[in-house]
Amino acid sequence: MRSVCVIGLGLIGGSVLRAAAAAGYQVFGTAASAGDRAAAEADGFTVVSTVDEAVIHAAERDSLIVLAVPLTAAPDVLTIINRFAAKTRLTDVVSVKGPIAEAVRRYAPEARYVGGHPMAGKAESGWAAGDAKLFEGAAWVVAADEGTDPIVWAEVATLALECGAYVVPAGEGDHDAAVARISHLPHVLAAVLAAVGADGGPMAMALAAGSFADGTRVAGSDPALVRAMCEGNRDALLDAVDDALGRLGAARGSLASTGSLGATLESGYKARRAWEAGREQSPEPLTSVELTAPEAMELLRSLGILGGRITSLDGMTAIGEYADWPI
Repeated sequence: MRSVCVIGLGLIGGSVLRAAAAAGYQVFGTAASAGDRAAAEADGFTVVSTVDEAVIHAAERDSLIVLAVPLTAAPDVLTIINRFAAKTRLTDVVSVKGPIAEAVRRYAPEARYVGGHPMAGKAESGWAAGDAKLFEGAAWVVAADEGTDPIVWAEVATLALECGAYVVPAGEGDHDAAVARISHLPHVLAAVLAAVGADGGPMAMALAAGSFADGTRVAGSDPALVRAMCEGNRDALLDAVDDALGRLGAARGSLASTGSLGATLESGYKARRAWEAGREQSPEPLTSVELTAPEAMELLRSLGILGGRITSLDGMTAIGEYADWPI
C-alpha cells in the first residue's frame, strides 16, 4: 500500500489523513497553519514544517500526494512539487476540477495527476473539525478525462474507497457544472438568506428556527474558503445563478399577479422527493469497467453522468452500479 502525503490539514485534508491512517496507509503531511500542524502532531500524526520538506519526503517514499489547499494556494504548492517531485502521483480534494487541472498542467506538467473531490464537509474548518469517518457513505469524485493514467486512477479510487466513500467518475466540466448547482449555489443562497433574515431585525432573529437554521447552515463556513471555491467555478456558477434568478423571478411574478406560489413550491417539492428517493434506492444493475481498455475513461464518465458509482476495484477492474434516479 503506497504511503500518502497530505498537503493541507484543514477539515478535508485532516480528515483524509485520519481516514487513510485508519485504513492502514502510512501517512504524513503538512499545513500552512502552525496551529493545525501542532494539533495534528499532538494527535500522533507525522507532520513536517514546510511544503518543501513534505514533497521531498513524498519523492523519497514514492508517495501519493493529496493536495488539500484552497485553489488560490495551489500554484505555489504545485511549483514546489514540480521542483522536487516532478513526476509524482498526485490527486487533490479541491472543490473545482477544471481550474485545478489547468493549474497542474501549468505548474507541474509532468505530475501523474488524477483529480478528486470528496462530497462531504461541515461548516467548521481546521484540523479540529476533521473526522476519520467524514467520508463514510459519501460520494468522492475521481476525474476520468481523456488521457488519465488508469494506474493512478485506480490508486486514487482505492484511496477514496478505503476512506469509506464510493467513487463517482466524472469529467472536469461535468463535475464543475454539477457542483455549481448542488454545492456552490447553495452557499450563495445561504449567504443571501442569512443576510435577508438579519435585515428583518431583532424580532426576525428571535423567531428564526428550523427552516432558517437549515437554509443558512453553510453560511457559517469560512468566507475566504467559500470565495475561493465559488469564484474558482465562476462560469458554471453564473449559469446556476441565472437559473435560480429566473425561478425566483417567476415566483415573484406569479405571487404578484395571482397570489400563488404553487408552481414554484410543487417543482421544489418534487425535486426534493426525487433526491430522497434516489438516495434510498438500492442501485442496480452491476457493471464493470476494465481500466486498461482504450475506452475505459469514456465508460467511467458515462457511468457518472447517469448517476452511477464505483463501489470496489478488483485489480484493474472497476466494479460499479447504476442508479435509477427518478428525475
